[in-house]
Amino acid sequence: MAEVKVLGSWASPYSASVEIALKLKGVEYEFIQEDLSNKSPLLLKYNPVHKKVPVLLHNGNLLPESLVILEYIDEVFPGTPILPKDPYQRALARFWAKFFDDKFSPAARKVRYTKGEEQEKAKEEVRELLKVVDNELKKKKFLGGETIGLADIAGNFVALWVGVLAEVLGVELGMTEQKFPNLCRWMEDFLNCNVIKETFPPRDKLVAHYNKRFKSAAASASE
Repeated sequence: MAEVKVLGSWASPYSASVEIALKLKGVEYEFIQEDLSNKSPLLLKYNPVHKKVPVLLHNGNLLPESLVILEYIDEVFPGTPILPKDPYQRALARFWAKFFDDKFSPAARKVRYTKGEEQEKAKEEVRELLKVVDNELKKKKFLGGETIGLADIAGNFVALWVGVLAEVLGVELGMTEQKFPNLCRWMEDFLNCNVIKETFPPRDKLVAHYNKRFKSAAASASE
């Protein structure tokens, strides 16, 4: 059997995306928990460029960056497809995955790391991006169609982490059924999938984690 290991963090949506893909494929793997505040020599060795999780180790070969890893998993392992076979649909899946990586993640980070007027602009940017996703989901159960695909996995942080961070930061993004009915329906369907339930951390644990992390950062900044 192929040896598969994942260097990751339980609180990282990017690590979760790799675990979701492996579970969808039915691949057994070892999860190696990383302390991102004290990165291990193993992580620095295997991902010297970005020094981030996740990193996939497969039969002695290593691969960093979640989107790259997801496509690799789909190509190497049999089982449930993550990307559609049709070239056009594959291209669309990659487009939405890049949308979350290149557009949504930076906007969410701006909400997290800014204050005042700058944060208000960032919040509005996030809301506009949520509208885009909501519109795309009008006639789809998932971004991948009837089943979870690359785009859904890449956007997994919207289903859990965005709401958690908004709660911890005390910001209002207006992620309600009235404003984003299709997105909220997608979130419910996504979170109710068995593979997601098995992979995602409990919400209260994630809230406690980020509360502690932000308080620690605030205390350091005030010293």
